[in-house]
Parts: sequence; structure tokens; C-alpha cells
Amino acid sequence: MKALAFVGLLIGLLVTACGPSPIIEEILPSATSPPPDEPTPIPTVDLSIPETVGVSFLEAWTRREYETMHALLTPELRAGLTLESFTRAYETPLNTTTTISITVLPRALNVDRVTQRAWIEFTTIWHTGVFGDLQANNQLNLVEEDGAWWVDWRRATIWPDLMGDNAFVVEYQIPPRANIYDHAGAGLAIPSTIVTVGVIPGNIQDEAAVLGTLSQVLEMSQEAIRAIYANQPTNWFIPIREITGEQSLAHDSQLTLPGIQRRERTGRIYPLTGVAAHVVGWISPIPAEDYDAYRRQGYRGDERVGISGLEAVYERVLAGQNGGRLYLVDGEGKYLGGIAERRPERGRAIYTTLDRALQQSAEQTLGQRRGAIVALDVHTGAVRALTSGPIFDNNVFIRTTDTATLRAVVNDPDLPLLNRATQGTYPVGSVFKIVTMAAGLEAGGLTAQSSFYCSGHWDGLGEASRKRCWLETGHGAITLADGLTASCNVTFYEVGRQVNSVGPEVLPTYGRAFGLGTATGLQALREAGGLMPDPEWKLNTYRERWAMGDTIHLAIGQGYLLVTPLQVAQMTAAVANGGTLYRPYLIDHITEGSGHPVESTQPEARGNLPITANHLAAIQAAMRSVTTASHGTATHRFQGLGIPVAGKTGTAETDGTARPHSWFVGYFPADNPQIAMVVMVESAGEGSTVAAPMFRQVIERYYGLPVTPLP
Repeated sequence: MKALAFVGLLIGLLVTACGPSPIIEEILPSATSPPPDEPTPIPTVDLSIPETVGVSFLEAWTRREYETMHALLTPELRAGLTLESFTRAYETPLNTTTTISITVLPRALNVDRVTQRAWIEFTTIWHTGVFGDLQANNQLNLVEEDGAWWVDWRRATIWPDLMGDNAFVVEYQIPPRANIYDHAGAGLAIPSTIVTVGVIPGNIQDEAAVLGTLSQVLEMSQEAIRAIYANQPTNWFIPIREITGEQSLAHDSQLTLPGIQRRERTGRIYPLTGVAAHVVGWISPIPAEDYDAYRRQGYRGDERVGISGLEAVYERVLAGQNGGRLYLVDGEGKYLGGIAERRPERGRAIYTTLDRALQQSAEQTLGQRRGAIVALDVHTGAVRALTSGPIFDNNVFIRTTDTATLRAVVNDPDLPLLNRATQGTYPVGSVFKIVTMAAGLEAGGLTAQSSFYCSGHWDGLGEASRKRCWLETGHGAITLADGLTASCNVTFYEVGRQVNSVGPEVLPTYGRAFGLGTATGLQALREAGGLMPDPEWKLNTYRERWAMGDTIHLAIGQGYLLVTPLQVAQMTAAVANGGTLYRPYLIDHITEGSGHPVESTQPEARGNLPITANHLAAIQAAMRSVTTASHGTATHRFQGLGIPVAGKTGTAETDGTARPHSWFVGYFPADNPQIAMVVMVESAGEGSTVAAPMFRQVIERYYGLPVTPLP
């Protein structure tokens, strides 16, 4: 073969490592990759040209198209070697070595017309997940039969040392999974000894004593325990439930009865019954459908990997990089020599921004209610607590014996796995009056002392569309500032009307500027965007023009408006800190590792609230009065607390078939704001009745104060 022709072959093969080449397309027009949803066709190859057959075979290998390769084997080989066996011959060593992709580099083509044989000398580079690049020189043999050239294949074509029954073996070195902490180093996901407590039925001497002991230690009924091992082989170890090493040690003397056995393994635990479960997530065995993908990333296959939350998003950071030793053995398992070795890289610990004490206080307060509590550092946007209810213990996903509890969590109709703090969208009710007041002050020409009159109802849209205040008797003469403190609906209906007269897009624009109706940009967790309705949206969605009534509903946080608790917390923090809207963030820093410096998150300002300092101060003063003034909607809930709070109640009507959502937003200490917090409980009632007392309880638990009972 002429040198120039083989250079063309070389270029073609180099390109095929990244995709089909023009040269390949010219000589093998049907060998290019088909659309993703169509089966790969067997190429039409000019079998009279040996280099064409060789190019087609090697190029198909780079794409792992074994059906194409198998079709190019000699007829005799094809008859005696099934496609399944041929595929397994390639996939087994590739998967064993964690190969991700292959590059083929030809060096020479030789054709012997006398013996009717040809061979391509080539170099293969296996790009592996554990060992980096593995390289070997090899040879592809071809033979001519009845005027057609075929691949005269053997196992050594895959790798030169894989002749006969030789095989690759890997001894893995798996580093321990790194921990997840709060901002001060308190553990959120840490290593632990997991103890499986079980029984060997045939060794039980006093069944009543065994059942009584296990019932107490494992917190299970005796009937449930006995049902697990009943009718099982008497000489088998029957696992009952997993506990921590600490629990096993605490009950050591009780768990020594004949018939009870304990088996230990190193595992992971989420302390305090899974504090911050929605943020941290959990690990589980590699899902079957993802097994091959993980293997090619260097996993042995029996590891537990992140499935949700930070455990999933930062899987490679926490897991590190497996190391290992790759060597060759013969058919009897005899060591033939080393191929490659790589040291493992330890995972890197993640320090979140969470305050574990505040997070736990929020979870204890929220309990099994459907709702959310979010707390942010007002000066940075760092997430100090992010809680969704009903709360659940994420340890259930790593306790392999606790299937009943796992099913209960997964099938719970209250959807505990839904992160309502970031994915739940709700009307926010009177909390939105903060935005409406800002729009009235800035765009509506109002002042904090602008006067209104509340008779208990408002007829600004006509008597047929009368709107009522929550206080049926009315508030009488009232200022704008006092209207916010007392949450007077009539005041804000009128403010909405006046703002709408400036322009129907004004109030929605202010809502978006306060961070509502759009995702905050929080990393690691899924977020819903919500909805800030405006004239363009309504026209596009309903083919209807925006009416004044739409603005009136929006002015009190109703209508089409949908926000997440996290968005409201971001807004509240901006009000508290003087007007800077920070992007919330969850990762404080990731520790350094092999070749990796410390990765720290810096606060990121998304913008400033569209309000002057004086006007913002008026809103802050009105929110302080919510918890202190005689006409404040939550004053009676915060009396005697000792820690000043500024806040706003919200009672958000739903579709009329359920009770309203209960909101309270605020920041503390009010005279030196540090934490902004939002409490939202679905379909629970008025904000002053449910959410405000819970807000107080979080503070009391956090500061170690006596907890005031809920009303």
C-alpha cells in the first residue's frame, strides 16, 4: 500500500476517536453514527479492500459497536462465536479496567498477497476512570477468503496480554467518604459503626427474654420481631434491625443472650436523627441502571453513593477517587504481572453554612406539619437553617433492615421528601404588603404618614366587588405605616389602586426587584421559580388584559402570585440589612485535597431593593411595631421574649377548599439584625395564630430559653 494512502487511514482513525471522519464517510457511507433513536445499521463495506475492513472494525471499536465488529469477522469465527460472547469478551476487560473511552492510533499497514493475509499495526489507548491512560501496541489481522477480506480475530486483539484465558484483575483501594459539617464543624454526615442486630433461631434458649430485649433495644413490637425470623432456617443469621455502634455499646450486656448476634460494618450516619435531611440528602447502593456509568468513573460497584441533596451533588468531592492495582492472571488465577497502579485520593469535607443548633430548633418546632422554616444570615445570604416538613430521618435510607419505615416515608401522602422550602410555591398573603408599601412610597407618591380610612370594607372597584378587611369593624383613620403594622387590607387595597394608576406593571416590577417569583440561584438544591404575575404574563397565559382588580389582589399577596419560602427569606434579609439582596448559599467551603485548594463561597449581591434609606427605615419601624405596638398583629405572641423581633404576619387564602397558609417573616435581634427567618405552615390558619408562635419557639429553642406552648 502506498504511504500516502496509509496516511489517509491514519488521519481517519485519529478523527474517529472523536467522531466520524470525512474519509470514513467517503469509503463507508453507512458506517456513520445514526440518529440517537435509531438502531445502528450494519455497515456496507467494500470487502475487497483490506484497509477498508480494518478501518471499519477499529473505528466501530472506538464507539463500542460490537454488532458492526462481529459482522466483519471471518465466516468461520462468526459461526462459532455468538455476538453475546464477542461483546462480553470486550466489555469485561473494559469494565474491569474502568475504561471510559478508547483511542486507536495505527502505525503501519502490511499486505501479503501471496498468503492472502494483511495486518494493521496499531496503538490503543484506554482512557480509564481509575488508572488514567493505559497504552499498548497491538495488531489487527485480516485474511482474504474467496475475494473478500475479513478480520481474523483473537482475544489478544483486545489487549496483547489477553491471550488464552488470561484476564485482568483489580484490587481496589477505596478512600473513606468525607464528612459534611455545619459552618462551625458540627457533624451533619459522619462515619459510624453500623451494627446489624439479628438472631440465629436455633440458638435461642429463652424466646420470651430475647423478644423482650430486642423489643426494648430496637424499639419494635415483639410480634414484628418474631414475624421476621419465623419460618426461617434455624441455623441462619436473620437480621432484624440496624443500630449505631454507640447504641450497641450502650446495650452491650442486654444483647448477649443466646440466639442474639451482632454484625458490624463501617458506615455513615446522619446525627440527631437526620438533622437537615433535605439539604444533606442520603447515600444508597448504586442504582442498577447507573451501575455501568459508575464503574467507568472508577467505582468498584458496591459503594454507596449520593442519591439526594449535597450527598448527590457533591458525590465526587465527598467520595474522592478510588485507587487500585491492575494486574494480569491466567485461567487458574496465577499472577502474571502488574499493569498499572494508582493511589487513592481522599474525599474532601464540605462545610455548609448551616447552624446545626438553629436547624435542629427549626425542625423541632416544625415537626410533622406540612410547611417550611428558612433562616438566612442577613449580611451575607448564608443559609443558617432550611427545614421542610413533615421532617424525616434520612438514616432510613442507609438502614438496610428498616424497610417498613422506608416505605412509610416514601409513600407518605404528606410528601415528606418534597423540599417545600425551595420547591413549594404559595401565595404569601399580607407579607407582600411590605412590597406594596415600598411601591407606594417610591412610585405612588405616598409617605409613611399618608392617611387612609378603614371602615371594614373597600368599594374602590364598586359596591358589587366590595373587598373586606380582616377586621370587620374597621381600623378607622390609619396611616400607611400603621396599616402595615396592623395589616389593614383596606389601606393596601387603596395603595394598590394608587400604584396601578401610575402603571399596571409597577407593582409586579417591585415584586421581582424584591426577589419574588424567580429562583434565588441557591446552589445544590432544586428550586421552583414561582410566579410574579404581570400584564404581559396574563395576556400570554389567558389572552386577557390586566385589570385593576389584578393589582388589588396582588397588593395583599393574593391572586396569581406564587413564591417559595426561600424567596421570602431572601427578601426579608434584604429589608433587615438595609436593602442588599444577597443570593442565598449553602456551601461555606470545601477543604483542600490532592491537587485541590480550599474552595470558599463569597457572598454575592444580586442587587439592591428599589427603595431609599428613609423609606426602608419606615418599613423596618412598622415591622418592629408588628411585635410591640398595641395594634401590631403579633404583639401578643412576642411579649416577654427578651429578644427583639421585627416581623410581618401573613394569612394566604388558597382555593377556598382548605384553610389559609400561615406565614410569619421577620428578623432578630431587631435592633442589630443577624438572622432573617420565615415560617410557613400549609393550610394551618392565620399567621398570628400559628406561624408567629412557632417563630418565637425557634428563637427560644435556639437560645436555650423556656419554650412557650403553642396556642
